[in-house]
Amino acid sequence: METVESGNVPTILAVDDAPVNLSLITGLLKSHYRVKVANSGEKALRIVHSDLPPDLVLLDVMMPDLDGIEVCRRLKADPRTRHVPVIFLTAMSSSDDERVGLEAGAVDYITKPISPPILLARVKTHLQMKAGQDFLKDKNAYLENEVIRRTREVQAIQDVTIFTMASLAETRDNETGNHIRRTQHYVKALAVKLRDHPRFAGYFTDHAIDLLFKSAPLHDIGKVGIPDKILLKPGKLTPEEFEVMKTHTTLGRDAIEHAERQLGTPVEFLKLAKEIALSHQEKWDGSGYPEGLAGEAIPVSARLMAVADVYDALISRRVYKPPFTHERAVEMIAEGRGRHFDPDIADAFLEIREEFRTIALKFADTDGDIARQAERLVEA
Repeated sequence: METVESGNVPTILAVDDAPVNLSLITGLLKSHYRVKVANSGEKALRIVHSDLPPDLVLLDVMMPDLDGIEVCRRLKADPRTRHVPVIFLTAMSSSDDERVGLEAGAVDYITKPISPPILLARVKTHLQMKAGQDFLKDKNAYLENEVIRRTREVQAIQDVTIFTMASLAETRDNETGNHIRRTQHYVKALAVKLRDHPRFAGYFTDHAIDLLFKSAPLHDIGKVGIPDKILLKPGKLTPEEFEVMKTHTTLGRDAIEHAERQLGTPVEFLKLAKEIALSHQEKWDGSGYPEGLAGEAIPVSARLMAVADVYDALISRRVYKPPFTHERAVEMIAEGRGRHFDPDIADAFLEIREEFRTIALKFADTDGDIARQAERLVEA
């Protein structure tokens, strides 16, 4: 059993303006608890707000200047002290007096003259209740922190997995790794711009934008299934080769669906990844592939990626072509408005075209990136 000397005992604060009452309470409790005393409401508040607050307050109601009711109200109004139980000590015994005290936040009411067995029993009961509440509060805080930690861990695993898969596809393509980052940020910039557009009302929530950002790097994951002689060909593809190249869209969708089946459950962010992988080569006028979708039949996520992917292809250096200028790329996106691209998404691009330029510069390919791509093409 814990003793006062052991140090692991609750602290009781007794508050009364009469020294004889403080002496009586201290004498009753000191062999069981650590006891602090205060002879005024102001002093009681200072003690409760100290670095070592009490576990329970025995509070006289009738005190000069600041009475017990007001002290209790202040304690319960402060998030730092509202959890400290307060037991009123008073000579008043009417039901109205009890009601006022309990409404102020007290947990119990002991009438004077104090009965030692009642005082000890009530203090013990409320300390046990507080200990249980503190345990549950600590347990809940631990569980909340654990959920946050696990959620962050899962999100980190998702991010790393996506980026690793996308990077694997990039190593086989004539793109550089920065293409992933650029298109990811382009898509997010477009989504943020369109957040308040009437056609997309309610679609681009913070959560949806986060999922788009996660999913965008998987748009070309299907290229892992395209033969090197086609994928890495520096010149123009033959019609037959282009038909094979077009299958990277369905191969990407199928690969992600296979991953979902292995998990045994649909995964929210992979839904967008499937849309983007399958449909980012569709065109607004229906002349794209693989399904010839047109207009609103094309998923919004894929329509965003269509603009992002084309812009990046235009402004990027490749071993087989020089880059277009930013200005010329902007002109070409504008020319594709209503034919290749959703008109409103194209308009959003035109409004934030300087943001696209900034993203392109931030994640620009270096001479070393281009040289390494050239070496791989020669080896292939």
